[in-house]
Amino acid sequence: MVSNEDFAQGFDRYAIMSQSATMASLTQIETLLPELRAYAIAICASGEDAEDLVQDAIERALRAANRPTRLVELRPWMFRVIRNLHYDDLRKKRVRREYLAAERRLSDEAGTSDTARDIMIRMAYEKLTPNMREVLCLVDIMGLKYAEAAEVMNVPNGTVMSRISRARKTLLELVGGADMPDVEEKR
Repeated sequence: MVSNEDFAQGFDRYAIMSQSATMASLTQIETLLPELRAYAIAICASGEDAEDLVQDAIERALRAANRPTRLVELRPWMFRVIRNLHYDDLRKKRVRREYLAAERRLSDEAGTSDTARDIMIRMAYEKLTPNMREVLCLVDIMGLKYAEAAEVMNVPNGTVMSRISRARKTLLELVGGADMPDVEEKR
């Protein structure tokens, strides 16, 4: 039987080893920082976006349980993380741009005032299912990233992406077609 003291010593050793591994990774990342910044600047539209991208990549690397331990493997892995984060952000911006353009087009076609449009959107929003309202609230209203919304909702990122897509499409259909039945009746 393991005594409490033996357990505490073992736990302390594990914590020290884990902390030293994190410190080693942090040192390796600091070594790569100029290259990571240069790469991010090369693929981003602005220096601020590049800095944000590098910060997000470092955060992801430090949280990753299975990140490479050797600098030779960490370097391309970090470039891949930056690239993937960049393309995720571009996709997110494109989807939001398309959504806003469609919303603007619908409000222009309807010829309604801003107040009337807002009321129409709120009424359509209330007709959505709770899951759809939740994901729209977190991503479009509160401005959370997909990963943050996934963490809040305790679902995979892909689930958030598909739910937000369906919710936006349904909301646009409800706003565009005033005679459409409640979404809950369809399901």
